[in-house]
Formats: sequence, C-alpha cells, structure tokens
Amino acid sequence: MRPILYSFRRCPYAMRARLAIASAGLEVELREIVLRDKPRAMLEASPKGTVPVLITETGVIEESRDIMDWALTQNDPEGLRQMPDAGEDWITQIEGPFKTALDRYKYETRYQNVEPTAERDKAAQILLQAEPRLRTNPWLFGDTPTLADLATITFVRQYAMVDHTWFAAQDWVGVNGWLDRFLASDRFAQIMQKYPKWEPAAEPLIFSEKVG
Repeated sequence: MRPILYSFRRCPYAMRARLAIASAGLEVELREIVLRDKPRAMLEASPKGTVPVLITETGVIEESRDIMDWALTQNDPEGLRQMPDAGEDWITQIEGPFKTALDRYKYETRYQNVEPTAERDKAAQILLQAEPRLRTNPWLFGDTPTLADLATITFVRQYAMVDHTWFAAQDWVGVNGWLDRFLASDRFAQIMQKYPKWEPAAEPLIFSEKVG
C-alpha cells in the first residue's frame, strides 16, 4: 500500500510534513482537502479533523512532526536529523510560545483581551534569538539545512505574511535572508504545487519528488 497523505497546501503543519517527505524522496498519495468540506474518509481515519494526516500500512500518523520523523527515519539523504541539541530546543520554542503568539497575532478575533501588536512582539523576541546565527550562516546550523530549519520555517513564513510590509521593514538581515532563500528554493516550489480538491473517484496524485 502506498501511504496516503491528507494535506492542505497553505497549512504550515502540512507544509513541513511535505518538506520531509520530499527530502526523503518517498512516494505518497496526496489528497488535497478543503478545510470547510473535509472528506469523510479522512475523518474516519482521524476524527480530530486536522491536517496533515498520514495513513500507512501500520497505522495513522496525525502529527506533522511525527510524519517528518517517519519520513526521515526511512531515508535522510540530506542529513537533516544531524543537528545539535540546540536544534530541538529551537523547534520546541517555535512550536510552543512562538506559535501561541503567532496565532494570537494573526487570529486576534478568536481570543479575548488580546493585543495583536504585543503578541507580534512576543513572537519577534523568540525569532530574534536566531538572528546572530543567521547573519553568519545561510541556515540555522551551517551551510546546509537541518530538521530545525524545515520544522520551523513554515511558521516563520506564516508570521511574515500577517503584515509583510512590517516584517520586511525590520532590520533582520539574518532572518529575512533565511526566509527569502527558502521561498526562492526549488524545495519550496515543489511542495507548493497546486492540486485539485481530492474526490473519492479521482485518479491518485503522487507526491514523491526529492528536491534540494
């Protein structure tokens, strides 16, 4: 059985799952969903109803980081998992307090008593921890990306897009360069190809190309 990946193109969690699958050069059947019309087959496999969801021969993987680990454990030609302990610390910071502040900044109407500018600045303080490193290296830990880069940069993209004019105006040479290199890469272009909404009767769409 070829694994099945339920995905949504712009979701940062689904994006990072696709990044790892692409780096590993694995084949999955990609099923692009529409969030307001989630397919029954996906909900039967994963009742929580969020993407990404990966269905394999051995079970269902419902968390994007677990999907990344699933892919890179099988094949890691770029050595993405070879990173210092600080890489895991960075991922924890971005997945936790950074994403919390980002959501309150981007989706302020979902929360009570939230000041979006204050949340933006909280996220910025976390992001700026990487600025000195990125002023001297193209990626967080050197000349090539690691899991720390690919597991977090999709959230940085989401943050930048809330108010791109403001983000681009900041004197963040390292962070801006890091994000710009990613957005200009073949890697990003490949995972952001547009796919039609999946329908049960549709021919399978295979997502598999390894990119660098």
